[in-house]
Amino acid sequence: MTTMQADDAMASRPMAALEMDEQGALWFLTDQRSSKVECLDVANLCFVDTAHGAYVSLSGHIEITTDREGIKRLWTPLAKPWFSEGPDSNNLALLKFVPDAADYWDGHGSMMVRAFGVIASVIAGKPVAMGEHGSHTGLSTPAPAPISALSP
Repeated sequence: MTTMQADDAMASRPMAALEMDEQGALWFLTDQRSSKVECLDVANLCFVDTAHGAYVSLSGHIEITTDREGIKRLWTPLAKPWFSEGPDSNNLALLKFVPDAADYWDGHGSMMVRAFGVIASVIAGKPVAMGEHGSHTGLSTPAPAPISALSP
């Protein structure tokens, strides 16, 4: 996850998405004291599947909720090192990433086929057989009704 800091510097950190809801929002556990909580307006997520040559970049914004029922529902023991008191940790919150736009790149075929595409592109001096790229915008639309379990 990358956010724009108060000084206009970008800051990136690894995070693990816990769920994608019906509206396409992605949910994470976070510490309320984290600097990313102060940078809600602009955020980016990147997902990479190198084995299949698939890449997705999502732009959007962040919302924070401290709804305890939602936190308990999405709690994972893998978060225990950061939140020693478990889902009842005082500074634990949910971070909701709401995507506004998405870009994707899909490199078809095996690693060898993609490597051939790179070599062919270098020789030809232009992209050759590099797969598909697409963009989608206007992804965030008002939800018909909030998810009651996760409303603040």
